[in-house]
Amino acid sequence: MKVKYLGETSFLELTNGKVYTVLSVEKDWYRIVDDSGEDYLYPPEDFEVVDPASETSD
Repeated sequence: MKVKYLGETSFLELTNGKVYTVLSVEKDWYRIVDDSGEDYLYPPEDFEVVDPASETSD
């Protein structure tokens, strides 16, 4: 799934308006590779789903 970040831009974390690929959904949070190149869990309320067709694993 692809999601767009809706929060404030934070250096080396997430950029407002940027589309990210969700690697997996864990306990209802999205595992995303952020701007630092590392993957972390983020709350889904900070994102808008832009492409639900891409599969993620639970």
